[in-house]
Formats: sequence, structure tokens, C-alpha cells
Amino acid sequence: MTFQDIFKSSFLEKISSVSILDMALALALAFGTGMFIFLVYKKTFAGVMYSSSFGVSLVAMTMITTLVILAVTSNVVLSLGMVGALSIVRFRAAIKEPLDIAFLFWAIGAGIVLAAGLIPLAVFGSVIIGVVLLVFANTKPHMNPYILVLHCQDHESERQAMGFVQRQVKRCVVKSKTAQKGSVELNLEVRMKDSGTELVNILSEMNGVEHAVLVSYNGDYMS
Repeated sequence: MTFQDIFKSSFLEKISSVSILDMALALALAFGTGMFIFLVYKKTFAGVMYSSSFGVSLVAMTMITTLVILAVTSNVVLSLGMVGALSIVRFRAAIKEPLDIAFLFWAIGAGIVLAAGLIPLAVFGSVIIGVVLLVFANTKPHMNPYILVLHCQDHESERQAMGFVQRQVKRCVVKSKTAQKGSVELNLEVRMKDSGTELVNILSEMNGVEHAVLVSYNGDYMS
């Protein structure tokens, strides 16, 4: 062993395994792709409450994935240790919207592809995915469903209210019915003929109808 070997560090030798230019270029592209994913997420969000932290995490996840894959591809031994380290990580954050899962996989996939050096695939693939999401996520259904809640006093008022509703809407389906002495509650799924909601005003003024409530319904909740 020579005097130079004593001060030789295997850790310092690994500094040049990934060049500064490659790191800067990969992280810059990852940031740009992550920002594009973030903007698409903002444009296509249709949930109840928008979370800005989730959008920022998409950018960070793209960059972090690129960073990890760059390290893994530079050293085979490191890749085995990285797999073991990441296998103990557990995420407890609840995914509220099904579409959010697609954005998470998109950010991770874009980071992996960028770090692998497949830049055209990452860029054009992200553009195509973004266009598809913008087209389909912002497409509104032709007829929006509603839930109509009716509180009637007796069977006769229920029959009259149901007859009026069936004549005014395109489709009417009874979702639930609760009957007790002096009160009948109906939950109806209706498809309106147009965007007007005047039938609720007319229903509330009918004899025997205590009150009527119209709620927009998308399949995730019902009031």
C-alpha cells in the first residue's frame, strides 16, 4: 500500500459517475415536465376541494424520481440497496379522487423515462397524455343527473307530485322511499330536459308537498 492509497476515497471517486451536465439537464427537464403535469392537473381538477400541495408534490415527485433513477443507473450495487430502502417506505395519504392516481403514475413514469435518457419519449408522451386528459376530463355529460328530494303529506300528494315530475323530466327513477304516518319522503334521480330548475318551485307550491330539494349528483354523493 502506498502513501497515496491511504488517502484514496472510494466515495470521492463516485462523484464523477454522473456528470454535472447530465444532472442539470435531467433535473431541468424533470422540472419542466412536472410543471406541465401540474398545469394539466389544475385544468382538469373536478373535485370538491382543490389541494395546491398535491399539485406541488407532482412537480417534486417527477424531479425526485429522476434523481433516484440517475443514481440507480450509475451503480448496479446502489440499485439493489435503493430497492431495499424504498421497500420500507409506507404512504398513508388518502387519494380522494380516482384521477389523482393517474397523475401520480404520470409523474413517476415521466421521471423514470427522463432519467433513462429517453427524452423524446418523455416529452411527446407527456404532451399526448396531457391532451387526452384535457379532452376527456373536461367533457361534460349531455344530461346532468340530479337527485330530487320530495317530502309529501300523504299518498295523494305523492301521486300528484310524481305525475308532475314524470311529465317535466326526461327520466325519473325512484332511488329510495320512506313512508311514515303523515309523511312520505322520496329520493328521485332525474334527468332534466334543459338547464331550467323551475319545477322545484312549482313542486314546493303544490298542495300536500311540504318542501322539495334538487341536488346535483355525480355518483359520489347524495343529499
